[in-house]
Amino acid sequence: MKVEELELKIKALENQVRTLQDIYEIERLQRAYGYYLEHWMSREIIDLFSDDPGVVLEFSGEGRFLGKEGVTRYFTHADMEPELFHQMMQLSGIVDVDPDGKTAKGRWYGYGKQALPEGGGVHQVCMSGIYEVDYIKEGGVWKIKILHWNTISYYRPKEGFVKPERIDAVDLRFPHVLAKPDSLPENPITSYPSGYIFPFHYEHPVTGKETSERAWNASLKDR
Repeated sequence: MKVEELELKIKALENQVRTLQDIYEIERLQRAYGYYLEHWMSREIIDLFSDDPGVVLEFSGEGRFLGKEGVTRYFTHADMEPELFHQMMQLSGIVDVDPDGKTAKGRWYGYGKQALPEGGGVHQVCMSGIYEVDYIKEGGVWKIKILHWNTISYYRPKEGFVKPERIDAVDLRFPHVLAKPDSLPENPITSYPSGYIFPFHYEHPVTGKETSERAWNASLKDR
């Protein structure tokens, strides 16, 4: 094999490795968005977005929010509180990195549920949709530039997935038996509406900083 041919093969392999690394980092970025969205961690969400003037945040049925200022306005319009819950799983992602390695596009399913405190009560919603996202690499770090959310379904559940007659037939004299644990859990009760955010094992994928869930969880004790 000639030296020129070998150099071309090495270059091609280097490009493949770079692309795979880019896809990994973009997938991690998008999944982090979903986890931060769950408890409306606005600071962490906003930091995932680019500083580029072409930033767009668009929600079908709601509108477009332009620039980093628009993103900030949207994600700070509601206060994070224990009963606010916005789970949106980032599923079946397909990511394509452009040849220049500086921009990319992704498509994801979103599926989840919301609990939105309203007027002394809680508004319960299930939803699904599709994300189309443009990404940009700034200073060697991938960020979100354009995020479109396209709603497929949005409904208020009136009942669960078990038929009412089957629920009524439960005999409480025969409770479900669990295995005896060796010790109590290290974490407090985490189920809704506690507001508890299970600690992340990773730092923010854009800022590299520790996220705010520990301070938030500590504040719950005073509520």
